[in-house]
Amino acid sequence: MYAVVAGGVGGARFLRGLTAAVPADEVVAIVNVGDDLTLHGLRICPDLDSITYWLGGVVHPEQQWGRADERSTVSEELRRFGTEAWFTLGDRDLATHLHRTSRLATGAPLSVVTDEIRRAFGVEVRLLPATDDPLETRIRTRDGRDLHFQEYWVRERAEPRVAEVVFAGAAAAEPAPGVVEALLDADAVLLAPSNPVVSVGPVLAVPAVAAALRATTAPVIGVSPVIGGRVVRGMADRLLPTVGAEVSAAGVAAHYGTLLDGWVVDTRDADAVASVSATGVRCVACPTLMDDVEVAAALARTCLELAEEVGR
Repeated sequence: MYAVVAGGVGGARFLRGLTAAVPADEVVAIVNVGDDLTLHGLRICPDLDSITYWLGGVVHPEQQWGRADERSTVSEELRRFGTEAWFTLGDRDLATHLHRTSRLATGAPLSVVTDEIRRAFGVEVRLLPATDDPLETRIRTRDGRDLHFQEYWVRERAEPRVAEVVFAGAAAAEPAPGVVEALLDADAVLLAPSNPVVSVGPVLAVPAVAAALRATTAPVIGVSPVIGGRVVRGMADRLLPTVGAEVSAAGVAAHYGTLLDGWVVDTRDADAVASVSATGVRCVACPTLMDDVEVAAALARTCLELAEEVGR
């Protein structure tokens, strides 16, 4: 069994490649929930939904998030009432949020509802939220504001200068059922090339999750989200300095530190292999830009080969 710590599009694309390399029912994804928010009375889980839509084959091909063949009639109508619709919800996407919200209102935990949703979309990978408890990524800006991550990323377009990233509620959060077991029982644990600060970071901020990652006997292999000194997508380059990390393949490896047994960088960062390996983390280079499933599958196989090598 393979456990993958993931968030957002980078995690989704990596999981798509991994499931082309190994049976999907042998994969457990532990997914970031720090981005989750309540809007218009609905509970929205962007990373869980993006991964579900990717693996279910219904993701919007250009956006790489949200539903394919989507319309935004409801969001347009909300503007009629003067609602600030900075977070656009597609009509098909709304059905997912309505189901989730109604089930949560009955007392069902997020992990149970997530399992219902992934099964409805025919996703064989087991998807686990990092926690069922409240956990929220907050961005504290240099001009004194305290923003929900989605406010910073979507509404403010990541323009405010960041003073601090805070994972509110993480210290008191418990892992969702199955998370610790997946990490401890895995043949390999893979850190997807997701944003290290706001996608992987909230997962690692749950104390028992971090403890399980340190306790597991499985090799922990990570993939750099930085290629040639630049992030593939998102705003990790603006956030890594706030946690004291260099925006480079080697810098992200140093950020993860002793959690890693192996690190995969893009061929454009092959010069980082020696410096990362010198820290005791086995490092290899291969193509990591997952523009198609073949490249993503080859990357996944490289990760599994590295895990086997490290395990020996």
